[in-house]
Amino acid sequence: MKILLTLGLLLISNVFMTFAWYGQLRLKGQSWFDHLPLFGIILFCWGIALLEYMFQVPANRIGFQGNDGPFSLFQLKVIQEVISLSVFTLFAVLCFKSEPLKWNHFAAFLCLILAVYFVFKK
Repeated sequence: MKILLTLGLLLISNVFMTFAWYGQLRLKGQSWFDHLPLFGIILFCWGIALLEYMFQVPANRIGFQGNDGPFSLFQLKVIQEVISLSVFTLFAVLCFKSEPLKWNHFAAFLCLILAVYFVFKK
């Protein structure tokens, strides 16, 4: 149960993170957004990032072995990175159609899968 809860919270967290970091790039052309100064855009993104932290922190606390969770610190980090890249890839392909997936992206994903394998290897 802790495994699924941790993974679910990390997934939700990374959706918010992706929108905070990159979603604001899609808002260009929206009159209300274009009139914001850079500091206003930063505050807007921080608001979204706050939601990220509301899921990321509990995911790490629940998932960490030091808190009776199933994952080591390194395992949590690698899992988070794989989820982050997966969410980002879906976002980029669906929202930024000018950025096609190329062979080297798949090679990088393979390297991440290998990272997961090695971090879980005893």
